[in-house]
Amino acid sequence: MEEIRSLEDLFDLQREDSEIDRLLDRRGGMPELAAYKEAHGRAARLDTKIAEVTGRLREMSLGVDKAEGELKMGEEKLGREEHRLFAGGLSAKEALHMRQEVDMLKRQNSEAETTILELLDMREVAQGELDALEAERREVAAEQARLEGLIQAAWKEIDASIARHEAKKAEIVPLIAEDLMEMYDELRPIKEGVAVARMAEGICGGCHLALSAAEQSQVLKSSPPRCLHCRRILVPQ
Repeated sequence: MEEIRSLEDLFDLQREDSEIDRLLDRRGGMPELAAYKEAHGRAARLDTKIAEVTGRLREMSLGVDKAEGELKMGEEKLGREEHRLFAGGLSAKEALHMRQEVDMLKRQNSEAETTILELLDMREVAQGELDALEAERREVAAEQARLEGLIQAAWKEIDASIARHEAKKAEIVPLIAEDLMEMYDELRPIKEGVAVARMAEGICGGCHLALSAAEQSQVLKSSPPRCLHCRRILVPQ
């Protein structure tokens, strides 16, 4: 009778461990976790794009500043050259050279203005791209926060359940014979977490294979009873 009671306690322990395993699988297999991982990857990709576009914007702004500075200097120089040209007192050769210089400065200033306008257009497009990326990043951050809230709430509930089953385990383990516990601990890792099963109507509850009458008699005579097919510990019903 003492052995049967110990086997029943062992079966109770198996049920607690199986429930803990189920809860751990649920904890690690929540669909929200996969969605959070996907959102995290999406956020990382967006951060990379945002950094890239921000860098391009910085370069464009520096380009605009440089072009505007060059245009200002070109306009100031053009003003001085035009003033000298229109002031008179130049020889025909000097006047011709001065007009050529003025024309060249006008072309350069015109090209600088075109460059500035092109850079401003490009910067506007890049700024629009950045605004869209940052808006998407905020959406992803909000989704991450929502998923994290769901995950934390579910984990809190699951962890509380695990703690209750662990407490029950702590009550059961001292009731089980030491040799049975050793066998149980050895079998669980190699039997997909199920080391103990019921034998009901000649069928092993672990591998679900039937045992003949002679096999059942052989199993019941062994200590502890073990399935001849899967070698799990059997608890007769």
